[in-house]
Amino acid sequence: MTEQTAATGGRDIFIVANSVDEMGGVTTWTHQMAGAFTERGHRVHVIGVTPAPEGRRHEFPDPLPYSTTTLYDVHPPQVRPLRGIRGRLNVAGRRRHAVRAAGMRRRADRLTALFAAARPGAVVIVTQVWAMEWVALADTRGLLVIGMSHESYAASAAASRLARVKRHYRNVDRLLVLTPGDADQWIRAGMDNVGHMPNALPFMPTAPVPRSEKAVVSVGRLSHEKGVDILLDSWAEIAPRHPGWTLRIYGTGDEERALRQRTTTLGLDGSVLWMGRTNDVLGALSGASVFAQASRAEGFPITLLEAMAAGVPCAAFDCAPGVREIIRDGEDGLLARLGNTMELGGRISTLIADKEQRDRMGDAAFRNVRRYSADRITDRWETLFAFLER
Repeated sequence: MTEQTAATGGRDIFIVANSVDEMGGVTTWTHQMAGAFTERGHRVHVIGVTPAPEGRRHEFPDPLPYSTTTLYDVHPPQVRPLRGIRGRLNVAGRRRHAVRAAGMRRRADRLTALFAAARPGAVVIVTQVWAMEWVALADTRGLLVIGMSHESYAASAAASRLARVKRHYRNVDRLLVLTPGDADQWIRAGMDNVGHMPNALPFMPTAPVPRSEKAVVSVGRLSHEKGVDILLDSWAEIAPRHPGWTLRIYGTGDEERALRQRTTTLGLDGSVLWMGRTNDVLGALSGASVFAQASRAEGFPITLLEAMAAGVPCAAFDCAPGVREIIRDGEDGLLARLGNTMELGGRISTLIADKEQRDRMGDAAFRNVRRYSADRITDRWETLFAFLER
């Protein structure tokens, strides 16, 4: 720690994300860690590039105990790459690129001004590679810059983000991914500044929830990635074997209408309850006896941490290293092969049918997941800051 941070007892920490208030796991992480750092005496400023899209805004307490800034009033204009002779001759396209680039420079100048006012020992944490495009244009001299990827290596490799992470995060002080397995893959891909940092528990109840209701709960965005359609297919196999049990689905998203239609087609309207969006996840979990997750891709899913912290045993697809790290298969939850609907259904059915196993795994989850307590993870962050500063 520098002389200044030692004297004041805290650092200036900037957390830069795509958005300050868009619903999703990264936003949850951002505000959770902003609160944890603030409680440790650090001065935190959360910066988003754009406002949340219509209908996707997460409500937070007002006022927050730290500063927030959003760089744009509306989303910056989308532009297509200009390639070859056609690109050079596309005058309108080049004009759009110039307008966007000028806007980015103005917002980067605003970041530079915020960073320049920081005390020695300041840290910039960039949660998503898109946000790094603006940070890369700003002056970060004298600051520690830590980039993050909140998804598995496989998910990055399946999208354009792998190349963008390699390009924009190559020269940051540390690239943090979610698991040792993901870190190894990024190192093999040519990144030599990689470390790993798991997500922290959003809450730590003092006792497990009752697990007394005949309810399987799922919490998450209603999108293709989250696999609710697969979960419904699994539930179609489960529901007839377990009358009286319901599947409660919490969340909203672009696929809600199609998923509701699928529910009707599968004859599940009597056993699937659409609970809508919730900001009280622990309240939703208080009525759960089993938690189900059918995601096609994940990073280090906070919803699994939340369910296990509540003492609810989980059945999930083994879709990422982060899932395997959180759930100890057969001890505190059950994993199924990715995409195997019948296998996932079997795992859920096992937990429904066997109360003794359900309670044993739920209690084990409640104990085991505490290795990700907010205090422990915040300690790891502060240790990393001190190490990088040497």
